[in-house]
Amino acid sequence: MLTGKQRSYLRALGNNINPVLQIGKNGIDEAFLRQVDETLEARELIKLTVLKNSLLSARECCDEICEALNAEPVQVIGNKFVIYRRAKEKPKIELPVYQKK
Repeated sequence: MLTGKQRSYLRALGNNINPVLQIGKNGIDEAFLRQVDETLEARELIKLTVLKNSLLSARECCDEICEALNAEPVQVIGNKFVIYRRAKEKPKIELPVYQKK
């Protein structure tokens, strides 16, 4: 579970990346989830776009993918969303650790 500060940090990183995958009228199937899973393992933080012909909203897609792949939602704006999952092998993104005072 991400803290607010960690989510904010990831949101800032997510602003500078381009969408790598698109969800269209076929929706989210097993092949698409495998593709997202592999991309998350390689990059950790990814942005996806939901096309206008999709039957699902960006929020619905984000929730479904995060639940299926044990990822964390970072941000949903319009038809795009950003998700994060720490890589199992070699983590690339170092999340800030904040001490409670």
